[in-house]
Amino acid sequence: MTAPHPLVTRARRLADDLLAPHAEEVDQGEVPVGHLTEIRRSGLLGLNAPRAYGGAEAPGAVVRETAEILAGACCSTWFVQTQHHTPVLTLARSEGPLRERLLGRLASGELLSGVAYAHLRSYPRVAVRVTRERGGWRFDGTVPWYTGWGRNDVMLLAGVTDAAEALFAFAEAREQPGLRASAPMRLAAMTAARTVSLELDGLWLPEDAVALRTPFDRWAATDRLKTLNASPAVFGITEAALALVAEEAAPLRIRLSEIRERAYALIDTAGPHEHLEERLTLKTQAYQLMQAAATAAVVTGGGRSMLLTNRAQRLAREALFLLVQGQTRESRKAHVDSLVG
Repeated sequence: MTAPHPLVTRARRLADDLLAPHAEEVDQGEVPVGHLTEIRRSGLLGLNAPRAYGGAEAPGAVVRETAEILAGACCSTWFVQTQHHTPVLTLARSEGPLRERLLGRLASGELLSGVAYAHLRSYPRVAVRVTRERGGWRFDGTVPWYTGWGRNDVMLLAGVTDAAEALFAFAEAREQPGLRASAPMRLAAMTAARTVSLELDGLWLPEDAVALRTPFDRWAATDRLKTLNASPAVFGITEAALALVAEEAAPLRIRLSEIRERAYALIDTAGPHEHLEERLTLKTQAYQLMQAAATAAVVTGGGRSMLLTNRAQRLAREALFLLVQGQTRESRKAHVDSLVG
C-alpha cells in the first residue's frame, strides 16, 4: 500500500487535531488567526507552487484530497485558505518581476492571498472597470464578495478594461485610498470566513502589480471549463455528513465512491474540452448526493440537530453554501433542471 503524500498526512493531522474539534465554535465566530498560522506552517499553501519557489508542485490527486479533508473538517477555514491557490497558480504561469517578488512568499505561507474576481462571471455586466492612469491602472466599481478580510495579506483583484480585457493585479488586502470594505456579512453559513464587499473608487495600482492581462473571452473560456468539474469540497462535506449516519448510509457511500471516481478520472485522463456534458452531470449528481447525506445526518441527529452547537446542522448549512459557490449561469441551470426534471 502506497504511503500517503506528506501534505495529505499534514492536512489529516490538522483536521483531526485542530479544525474538526473546534469547527462548531468557529462557525459561530470567525476563523481564528491561529488556524491560519498552522496552515501557513504546514506547507499546504504551497501545494500548487513550483518547487523552484519553495512549493510542493503536488499532483492533482493530492490537491483534491487535501481540499476534501480540510473542507470536511472546517469548511470556513478551508474556504479562507482555498482562495490562496488561484493567486499562486496565476503567478506560476506568469513571467516578470512580480512573480519573483511574490511567488516564493506565497508558496512559503509568509503571505496569505485572497481573490476578488468572481464578479467577472457576470460579464457583460462590468462590476469593476479598469482604466489607464498615471502609468498604472485605476479600479472603479464594486466587488460583491471578498472572503478572508482581516485575515489575508494581499488580494488578487480583477476587472475589465475598455479593450474588453480581463486584468488581474495584486493589492494589499487592507483599506487604502480608493478601497473601502463593508462590515463582514452575516450569512446563513460561512460567516466565520469574514466575507465583505469592496467599494473601489479610484484604487490605483502600478503596472508592475499586474499578474495577468488577457482578452476577456479567452479568460472566460478557461474559467468555464474549471467550473464544470465537481468540487472536492462537496465530496469532503458529503464524507463528513455520512460519518454521522448509521449503517443505513452504505448505499450513499457507494454512490459517493462512484461519482468521485468518475469525476476525478475525467479531470486526470480527459482533455479539458472533452466530456463537458458528463462533467456537468457528475457535478450536479455530487450536489444532490451532498444534500442527501447532509439531510440524513440531520434526521439521524433528531432534535439535537437544531442546536447551533450540532455538527449535522453546520454541515447542512455549509452544503447549502457549496450549492452556490463558484456556480455560473450554465451550471446553475443544469443543476435546477436536474432538480425539477
